[in-house]
Amino acid sequence: MKKMLHLAAGILAAGLVAGTASAQTPANLPGYLSAIIGTTPQTPAALATRDVLQLNVSMFSLYDNAAKIFQGNIMARHPIILALFSGAGGRMILYRPGKPPEEAPSVPMVYQVMKSTGHSTMAISEVVMPFVGNAADKSWMAPLLAYRTQMKTALDGVDILPIQDDWKPAVKNILGNNVAFMDDCLIKGVITLEALQAFAKKQAPDIKLIINWAASTQVKHWMGVVDGWKTSLGADWNKTYAASNTIYVARQNNVLFSVLAQFFGPEAINDRLMLIETISFTTTPQEMLTSMVRIISDRSVGALFFGNDRLMDFELMGGDGRKTIISEMQRLGRQPFLPPAVPFGSKQWPALVTPGPGPTSLDDLK
Repeated sequence: MKKMLHLAAGILAAGLVAGTASAQTPANLPGYLSAIIGTTPQTPAALATRDVLQLNVSMFSLYDNAAKIFQGNIMARHPIILALFSGAGGRMILYRPGKPPEEAPSVPMVYQVMKSTGHSTMAISEVVMPFVGNAADKSWMAPLLAYRTQMKTALDGVDILPIQDDWKPAVKNILGNNVAFMDDCLIKGVITLEALQAFAKKQAPDIKLIINWAASTQVKHWMGVVDGWKTSLGADWNKTYAASNTIYVARQNNVLFSVLAQFFGPEAINDRLMLIETISFTTTPQEMLTSMVRIISDRSVGALFFGNDRLMDFELMGGDGRKTIISEMQRLGRQPFLPPAVPFGSKQWPALVTPGPGPTSLDDLK
């Protein structure tokens, strides 16, 4: 044991000596070690900076450990609804204290049929648009021909789709027009802007119809689900939390969040009802729970240190950053461009709310 301690002490001493020298290779080392042995000592200031910055790194593991406890406590006392975006029209999961998660039934399949039909026309546009007016490049023909085969197969089966009969003509028109456009492009061997514009104009009325049908199917389904859950929760509804995820293009008029808002009411927005921004269309329930728990638990930090439990819902440095932006713009002799300051705990809808000129829906477009 003493020999081992002496050996360890010797190694440590050698390391300390090496740490005080520049990055040089010690003498008499084998060739396979000479290229990698040696250190460059850091300045006292660099070491001090490293030590302080490490506190922030370590904070995250401490935060994660605490978050597991917070999540258990919150879920033991509050029902939680997660509304997650999906290609099937969304998922909703109800977590009741002391019970297993309850996943709602999926949106009726007709939603996906309408969505797939509309996306099929978009897909054709994505294939051909890079080649508009480029008669020399034929690389679009093979993928378009393959998609044309799939399109014709889908078209041939429209009559037996499990959807209501009065919706089938629009689906058949869209798929049929897709096939005709692709055939025309393949025969001519070139994509012209005029042909693409005529195709889009021809498809727009029926696509507008199926968008309406898909949206109404989705909304009616989720309205029924949330209404049923609110009834079954009774008085516990008033302490229920809910969150939906969104990316940039789905933030405005977010269907799942908008449905939840009808049952939670204005006072719950940004309080018990949250819209959590994510970087992809889909996210996992646990990722959503983690985000929600962090928002809720951070509120106690704001109350503890600053006497306001909604302070941490906002960028903590945002107020001072705003003041500095204003002063810097004044120094530059320019007018600052900033939104109005809103109070912590604002119940404002978490999307664009300022009215103005211009179309706001498909119905507004001519």
